[in-house]
Amino acid sequence: MSAYQLGEIVSLVFMAIALGMDAFSVSLGMGMQQIRLKRIATVGAVIGLFHIIMPFIGILLGQAISTQIGQYATLTGGLLLVGIGAQMVFSAFNHEAKRLAQPVGVGLLFFALSVSLDSFSVGLSLGLSEVKTAIALLLFGSVSMLLTWAGMILGRKMHGLLGAYSEILGGSVLCGFGLNILFG
Repeated sequence: MSAYQLGEIVSLVFMAIALGMDAFSVSLGMGMQQIRLKRIATVGAVIGLFHIIMPFIGILLGQAISTQIGQYATLTGGLLLVGIGAQMVFSAFNHEAKRLAQPVGVGLLFFALSVSLDSFSVGLSLGLSEVKTAIALLLFGSVSMLLTWAGMILGRKMHGLLGAYSEILGGSVLCGFGLNILFG
């Protein structure tokens, strides 16, 4: 393996970690809902899959779509996170309200989409370069899956320490992260 190839792989690993960190941060908040380990495994796998699909679509469309699509993807992801987080905070105060921000079914798909939209933008830019697509996609998916699992398990542990306030904190984390995406 040449120094150039090694440098390319190291760059892709760092890019995968950077893309997976948003999944980690958001999963901290989601994990505070006391989600079962089986559900955590499913959520991590789905987020990992989305971190493969979204940049793949971005790579395929990289030369055909203008760079402004990436700004709309970021805006959509930020708004989704703020909405999910706000719903979690409001449901903490209203115990009779049904939780909408559950990582199951359509909620899981929205959750996975919201944390993987930035990888679509990265895919757009990678589509313009000569990157090794299969390696990049496998790294993006596996790293984001592992970071999601770590975030949700850590969030579960924090729930026990924080008790009733954990859902408010978790929702606040999601809102804060969404606002950071929108205005940061």
